[in-house]
Amino acid sequence: QLQLVESGGGLVQPGGSLRLSCALSGFTLDYYTIGWFRQAPGKEREGVSCISSIGGSTNYDDSVQGRFTVSRDNAKNTVYLQMNSLKPEDTAVYYCAARRRRMCVMESSQYDYWGQGTQVTVSS
Repeated sequence: QLQLVESGGGLVQPGGSLRLSCALSGFTLDYYTIGWFRQAPGKEREGVSCISSIGGSTNYDDSVQGRFTVSRDNAKNTVYLQMNSLKPEDTAVYYCAARRRRMCVMESSQYDYWGQGTQVTVSS
């Protein structure tokens, strides 16, 4: 009954930008911390960013800090991941996930609900 749907992925050249969206249904965004994760071919899933349910506190992996920005629009029940200065190593399937906890964490095992993923490819 709780669903998350990612969108906004695609092909972009190095140095370009993309904005991913995570639309939530079946629950109120205000009560959930949202995490962004990614998985590249042949690699394990890694945490990218998160935004807390209380106060909108955020956290970023060192590899994306200064380039990516996570935000939430509670009125639209949507979370965004703005990705700037993209690099080829950012190529992956990106997932959003939800947990009903206050603290912002980037451990996949701490999240209960997951979207289907959206492909991001950074290449010339």
